[in-house]
Amino acid sequence: MSMKVVHDGDGLPRIILTEPAGSSAEIVSWKNERREELLFMSSKAVWKPPKPIRGGIPVCFPQFGNLGSLERHGFARNRFWELDSDPSPLAPSSSQSSVDLILKSTEEDLKTWPRSFELRLRITLAAGKLILIPRVRNTDNKPFSFTFALRNCFSVSDISEVRIEGLETLDYLDNLMSRERFTEQADAITFDGEIDRVYLGTPSKIAIIDHEKKRTFVLRKDGMPDAVVWNPWDKKAKSLSDLGDEDYKTMLCVDSAAIETPIVLKPYEEWRGHQELSTVSSSYCSGQLDPRKVLYGFQ
Repeated sequence: MSMKVVHDGDGLPRIILTEPAGSSAEIVSWKNERREELLFMSSKAVWKPPKPIRGGIPVCFPQFGNLGSLERHGFARNRFWELDSDPSPLAPSSSQSSVDLILKSTEEDLKTWPRSFELRLRITLAAGKLILIPRVRNTDNKPFSFTFALRNCFSVSDISEVRIEGLETLDYLDNLMSRERFTEQADAITFDGEIDRVYLGTPSKIAIIDHEKKRTFVLRKDGMPDAVVWNPWDKKAKSLSDLGDEDYKTMLCVDSAAIETPIVLKPYEEWRGHQELSTVSSSYCSGQLDPRKVLYGFQ
């Protein structure tokens, strides 16, 4: 296992994790042992700060959405993070295929969001797994609240051939209908148009099933009770300058999130979330997959 820091052609630093089975991870990339990319990256992604990068797993803090004077989905995804030499109270990582990052409030941040904080993120790579542990500590002298999301941008073969299982029967807020609340009626979520929903009180495991690639992503999460499902489809994709017109066909965002009920921290309190992404090979080409096997059969 190893961790190294390299600089790309634009001079931006990148942290690369590798593990013995052959998989690797960067902040915007996760590849399996066959070197297949598992995360989506826009063909028109902008790699020049302070523009956010459309792809990978952006960290949305201190808000998810477009509220008040803060930029959409908060400012954390637009900032340079530093290596964290003191991940307390987490024990120092014993894995060489792990990295601890930290983002502290700056004077610029305090102008738009006047709360002092420390945002930490541990990233760990294992065979077939990518684990992220986000933490937020209130370093202010008064309480504050925030919403949060890990925007998982998955690379899929064809959005029309993908289904999500684990969100059936749940209530959701539809962002395409002024956040009106509905109850999911389908046995599984499939895609034939734009979707932008916040599913509420979701289970700890969600399956994203890609029929054509015979691959299932399993999303496990804790401390983030909501899940956002987003695909812009063709019309919206053409309106986004940093997304290729056809990119929507090979992308799907399923986010671990805390949105409906903001997280409240007293001074010097810390919130912790946990997310694990894994892949499971499937032998079927189409049709139903027993969701109990996907959601509960892989511990």
